[in-house]
Amino acid sequence: MTSSSDGLTALFALVRFRAGDGSEAQLGLVAGERVRPIGPDELGASDLNAFLAETPAAWERLTAAAERDDDGWRPLAGVTLTAPVTPRQVLQAGANYRTHVIDLVAAGRAKNDPRPIDEIRAWAADMMDRRAREGIPYFFIGLPAAVVGDDVDLVLPAYSDQHDWELELAVVIGREAFRVEREHAMEHVAGYTIVNDITTRDLVFREDMKEIGTDWYRGKNAPGFLPAGPFLIPAPFVENPGDLQLTLTLNGETMQDATTSDLLFDIPALISGASQNMPLLPGDLLLTGSPAGNGIVHGRMLRDGDVMMGVIEGLGAQTVRVVAEAGAR
Repeated sequence: MTSSSDGLTALFALVRFRAGDGSEAQLGLVAGERVRPIGPDELGASDLNAFLAETPAAWERLTAAAERDDDGWRPLAGVTLTAPVTPRQVLQAGANYRTHVIDLVAAGRAKNDPRPIDEIRAWAADMMDRRAREGIPYFFIGLPAAVVGDDVDLVLPAYSDQHDWELELAVVIGREAFRVEREHAMEHVAGYTIVNDITTRDLVFREDMKEIGTDWYRGKNAPGFLPAGPFLIPAPFVENPGDLQLTLTLNGETMQDATTSDLLFDIPALISGASQNMPLLPGDLLLTGSPAGNGIVHGRMLRDGDVMMGVIEGLGAQTVRVVAEAGAR
């Protein structure tokens, strides 16, 4: 897989990279089209999560390193980038883009539903507007083991042919957040990255026990189902995370094209809501939801040989190559 800094506007970013085949991933600082290793002395902390716990103020420590002109730099194109963080927890916001939910409701209409499609969409829109006014965010848990970089091919499990894409803006937690109020929530944001939340649609709802509802464990947590990165962009360089353009292309064709202004619950509401139960820890990922344009709406699921490119304004680009597992149907 390849990673791109296209659209990256930050003065610098953090990455994890390998300099050669089989080499261990190390933390790096990216400025322009160059990368350099960065260690505890420059971080002023023992490791990345300890550094993130002191953000956003700690970002100032890296300014001098980003501006240094010496032989410590190497071409970004000459290294392999992987997931920029190793979270201890992954929290995911479900049904958090208004248009996306309306599309899903319309696509999942019962065959015997007599209502015209416009009536169903209007009913779903009213439900979403009421939820935004009166409701609270809906969260489920992802497995940190599913987080990979876009250097790893996405292998489609053979047990289904209904694997779908979901491009998302992901918040990287900085200072620990526990039962924070929304007016203080952004103080706990270290930065942002790109995540493609892969979903196996026919496993989301249990057929053997429909009363139990959604099964996000089986529907989402296969190996490599959370491609992340390649860049961790410091929060101070993202002026308005509530109005970022997100675009996902499949083999060059645009599938998702939206902005984070369509979020039902904004980032402060998500951080506050997620922190009420358990502390959010430095380096954790909080996924904010996926906009309209998933495969279930297009009638086109992922296949062997597909190439997805996810771009979020100011955060760079993520390229994910898809391969079928042996024996896939």
